[in-house]
Amino acid sequence: MKNTIYSINGPVVKLVKTNDFKMLEKVFVGPKKLMGEVISISDEETVIQVYETTEGLKLGDPVYPTDELVSVMLGPGLMGEIFDGILRPLSKIKAETGDFIEAGSDIPSLDLERLFDVDIKVKIGDYLGPGMVYATTQESKSITHRIMVPPLIEGIVKEVKTSGSYKVSDVILTLETKQGLKDLNLYQTWAIKTPRPVLERLEMNTPLLTGQRIIDTLFPIAKGGTAAIPGGFGTGKTMMQHQFAKWCDADIIVYIGCGERGNEMTQVLEEFSELVDPRTKETLMERTILIANTSNMPVAAREASIYTGLTIAEYYRDMGYDVAVMADSTSRWAEALREISARLEEMPAEEGFPSYLPSRISKFYERAGMMINLNRSTGSVSIIGAVSPQGSDFSEPVTQNTKRFVRAFWALDKQLAYQRHFAAVNWNLSYSEYMMDLSSWYDNQVDPKFLKYRMRILSLLAEENKLMEVVKLIGNDVLPDDQKVIIEIGRVIRLGFLQQNAFHAVDTYVPLSKQLKMMEVILHLFDESIKFIERGKAISLILKTHIYEKVIQMKYDISNDDLESFDKLKEAITETIENIY
Repeated sequence: MKNTIYSINGPVVKLVKTNDFKMLEKVFVGPKKLMGEVISISDEETVIQVYETTEGLKLGDPVYPTDELVSVMLGPGLMGEIFDGILRPLSKIKAETGDFIEAGSDIPSLDLERLFDVDIKVKIGDYLGPGMVYATTQESKSITHRIMVPPLIEGIVKEVKTSGSYKVSDVILTLETKQGLKDLNLYQTWAIKTPRPVLERLEMNTPLLTGQRIIDTLFPIAKGGTAAIPGGFGTGKTMMQHQFAKWCDADIIVYIGCGERGNEMTQVLEEFSELVDPRTKETLMERTILIANTSNMPVAAREASIYTGLTIAEYYRDMGYDVAVMADSTSRWAEALREISARLEEMPAEEGFPSYLPSRISKFYERAGMMINLNRSTGSVSIIGAVSPQGSDFSEPVTQNTKRFVRAFWALDKQLAYQRHFAAVNWNLSYSEYMMDLSSWYDNQVDPKFLKYRMRILSLLAEENKLMEVVKLIGNDVLPDDQKVIIEIGRVIRLGFLQQNAFHAVDTYVPLSKQLKMMEVILHLFDESIKFIERGKAISLILKTHIYEKVIQMKYDISNDDLESFDKLKEAITETIENIY
């Protein structure tokens, strides 16, 4: 029989001497019709990676071509759902087959029976180009789903329905194109490994605000930017991504759990379903899409899950939304590439990873950006990828190659995590290359003093780091008082500003206006302490007043909208130090 299996090696299946398949074509493997993808073709054999468990397959089982690339359905009904790596809805799978996904389960991504209230935006005779909006529907209370003409299609509206309730598969309008009549409905399909086209890539000059002080102030990311969160086990990568997903000012969150533990994805689903979105006052799931490819799911689907999430993000970007993609973690994705590469008997590179690892990572992060879409709207995709280097070794290949292609690097420190200092971002190893691009925004939208304060804070932290090396060798007592002030202020910055409590109602999210005031108070305390030392007084006298501890506690004691209390605290600092005799 033609097109039958002659070799099975885990998720890698081989066929001998056939020319019925194309590169990257979607195929169905075996009697259960498991989804797979053609990844190699030669005159001797065709190699397929299967996105489901190959348990039960045997030699001689047929493979069916589809003549299409691995694609996903994009349309109303995605928002608020949780899917597996190839965009099968897990809630429907559970209802039909129980807690475990059956091999060959073929459930469409979108609910084909659900009715949507559709508002038609065009009339007969209108010209529609690629990406133009011809209808809208309210997908959730906070997200208006804009039904767009698929890329590469254009024409004149020949027929169109009136506004009303429709299923996603219903034909809404018919276009008269150069190739003939083309029916359009409420959804479109797109190949997950092909970036969606845009008109222009824009400069990134607006920050993606997260409410996390160490990020927004010291190491910001721009909307449409890329960032990596490398860190060993237990350093808080997932917690940081949860915080970003909850609080960042993106319109839509796409959270990709790539090879993560199932209980972590359960926690995301439960938390996001209960958490009230501060922007919309609805649950956070109203504007979130979860892709769950847990560690016990087929390894080949990890690669697909990354591209599936990115394709969804680009689809909503094309509507004019700012989308933030949380990929947790890209290391497990790279490990999947390594396993499949080993089964293909490819020549390994460093630490067994395939030689094409850098190009795969670069292609992933290059799909981020602030764009002018085909319909002239402006949208962005920001990518924040977690990296899990074994033993917190940042010199391993995935971390090093990720560092080449991202512009914000938030290095998590296991020592800070063990000290219960969260977010455990090491301010000496981390950096952001977006600061120059964002400087005019901070000057115009916040305050010209913001960046000056930031530079002083970073300078003090660098000075404290140098002095702590001396202290470790010879102790604190031998330092002059002006250097002791730097160490004490460094402690205030670390505990009162950089450390943030995700479970505290006031401290979990902090606007830039409060961050500015907090820096102002800390620097005022430093300046007043230096003046005191210059008068020949000892720093120990200030420490006895506990004013330093009061400044550390301001993050809890002063609410986000009570900015006047910071001016009162500055007055209290001045008065306290002046009254020391």
